Amino acid sequence: MESSRFSVNGSWQGDRNGIGHIQAAGLDIQASVPKELDGPGIGSSPEELLIAAANNCYMITLAAMISNRKIEGVTFEVESEGVLDKIEGKLKFKQIIHRPVIYISHDAEVTVEKLEELALRAERACFISNTIRCSIEFSVEPKVIVN
Repeated sequence: MESSRFSVNGSWQGDRNGIGHIQAAGLDIQASVPKELDGPGIGSSPEELLIAAANNCYMITLAAMISNRKIEGVTFEVESEGVLDKIEGKLKFKQIIHRPVIYISHDAEVTVEKLEELALRAERACFISNTIRCSIEFSVEPKVIVN
């Protein structure tokens, strides 16, 4: 498979407690440091966006697994929570917990046990979860413009 690229554009006004703006395909949001970390809590925070990416990927993976097995009459909601801890003086995510609630129609041809199994397998198959679990190479290519 050839490489795929995804782009997000951001801008920031002000100091640490300023407000950012993030845009991507289907995304147009304000962002700031969260209130939980003594920020203004305007729009989304990086922590929420990371959890949102994991939540979104988990839902897509679970939906694909259900669809691939041609299981009908299933809908679900997922609450995802990120646990942040201070480790060696730095904030780090310790855990992301997905809490899916799966609804099935009374005539659905699937067992509760099978859906519970798929819910667990979806996290292990999720691209974002697997990426976060592994290491990612980061690089920075700065450009400074003097006006």
